[in-house]
Amino acid sequence: MRDEPIQLVIQEQVSNPNKWRFKWRLNSQSISVSLTLIALLVIWQLLYLVFSIPEYLVPSPISIAERFIQDAGPLMTHSSYTLGEVLLGFFLSVIIGIPIAILIVHSKYFANTIYPILIGIHCIPMVALAPLLVIWFGYELKTKVLIVFLISFFPVVINAVVGLQSMDKEMYRLGRSMRASELQIFTYFRLPKALPSMFGGFKVGITLSVVGAVVAEFVASSQGIGYLQLVANSQLDTTLEFCALFILAVMGIGLFYIVHFLERLAMPWYQDLKRRS
Repeated sequence: MRDEPIQLVIQEQVSNPNKWRFKWRLNSQSISVSLTLIALLVIWQLLYLVFSIPEYLVPSPISIAERFIQDAGPLMTHSSYTLGEVLLGFFLSVIIGIPIAILIVHSKYFANTIYPILIGIHCIPMVALAPLLVIWFGYELKTKVLIVFLISFFPVVINAVVGLQSMDKEMYRLGRSMRASELQIFTYFRLPKALPSMFGGFKVGITLSVVGAVVAEFVASSQGIGYLQLVANSQLDTTLEFCALFILAVMGIGLFYIVHFLERLAMPWYQDLKRRS
């Protein structure tokens, strides 16, 4: 009875070696990243001590860690506010962006008129547009969500259009020869083919959403990490600025890997193909 679980594990390893190889590669990558970060922090601390760098220029990692503990409450409050803006703006860009991408692919009017207009709007720097949005919508949450939406909207739309247009004509003709309707061709051929490109757009969009939230808080906000950075800058509080930068980095990385995890759930066949290649 005791040998049965061990036998099952061995059988599973033998039957699915790619799965265990992928887990080992993921764990080794995590260990490598962690050790590299620790080494960089140690080097940073040593340089700080050896060269006696002033605290107002570059604080030491130990000072930043102490500041994190000291101001944990306010940092969490501002972080949650920024995170809320990021998620609202990004979800809005997905909900609106994907249907518009489908319309661009299926409608010549949208492809010839709306698509070039969207690209033109995308070329406008959001920093230049943000003050105008403040005049129109005020200093409320909706202004910040709108700026996040505008920044993350275009990568979502453009990648979705590229993905939806990537279906081969032969595949389309095959579907029509099997008497599949346009909806069935979209569901079983075009959408699965477009999903990798779509998730690529989601990954770019979620990281740009963090940038958009900070830009929005620079322009019009009394809360959030961007606002906290402005306050720290006005007081020459470099340690607090570094705390804000670390929070934004962790937030961006965390959101990116959440989208990556959802991608793995939505496209298990694609992950198998990537592992085999």
